[in-house]
Amino acid sequence: MSRKKSQIVAGVVSIAVNIVLFAAKFWAGLLTGSIALMADAWHTLSDSITSVFMIFAAKLASKKPDKEHPFGHGRWELIASVLMAFVLGVIGLEFIMSSIERLQNRESVAYGTLALVITIVSIVVKELLAQYEFYLGRKYNNPVITADAWHSRTDSLSSVVILIGIIITKFAANLWWMDSVLGIVCALMIFYAAYEIMKEVVTKMLGEEPEQSFIDELTDEIKKIYDSDLMLHHIHLHNYVTHKELTLHIMLNKHMTIEEGHDVATVIEDRIQEHFDMTATIHVEPLQEQEV
Repeated sequence: MSRKKSQIVAGVVSIAVNIVLFAAKFWAGLLTGSIALMADAWHTLSDSITSVFMIFAAKLASKKPDKEHPFGHGRWELIASVLMAFVLGVIGLEFIMSSIERLQNRESVAYGTLALVITIVSIVVKELLAQYEFYLGRKYNNPVITADAWHSRTDSLSSVVILIGIIITKFAANLWWMDSVLGIVCALMIFYAAYEIMKEVVTKMLGEEPEQSFIDELTDEIKKIYDSDLMLHHIHLHNYVTHKELTLHIMLNKHMTIEEGHDVATVIEDRIQEHFDMTATIHVEPLQEQEV
């Protein structure tokens, strides 16, 4: 399955699952008058909305590079993640305001067996969906699928909070504030999910420092074709999601001709493309005798 297809499949599965769960939670929320269940229902529906973003992003990101976008369109996936975070933030703000209003009005909710059963089913289904999307996100190194997985995970966790509240109200009386407090907790979880998504997107857009494990693997791979220590430095990774550019400096014997240095750099660039699927640009520097 290709990167694009995996994103579309994850989106379609997420939309189907979340629409069914939304209908069940919304129905339970209407019957009980629970703002926490209603918040959880709309949180679930927002998963479907972000999944639509994910599908559109997959189609846009798969477009070939053109004159205006020589590095491709892969960052549409990051833009989609920003939209997901924005939707989550708006939903979280709406429910935290509604919960505070209910606290001020001292409104209470009586949960029933229906709410308990639907909440348990939702927890199990959404966690299974999150695990599936985390798996696809890791396999295809896709930040959009991972963002959608976090969305599913927070929906599952918010349902856990509601379940705890329902159980507590079964054994304790006069907890009129329970539903409003659960609504606030759910809203805070939604805010946290938005923060995690935005943090990952901003990190990728601003530029990432290559991890030491990657630098070690890069050095080992280069030594397979050129066994001298080239003193790799100034290693920078430019992530365009579906396309990655790597720039680095190497040091060669200063007595080499320009053609010989060019040949060494070209062989290394070809190996990086083959092994890491990255387009490398190498700057050659002279190695002084005292540096040997």
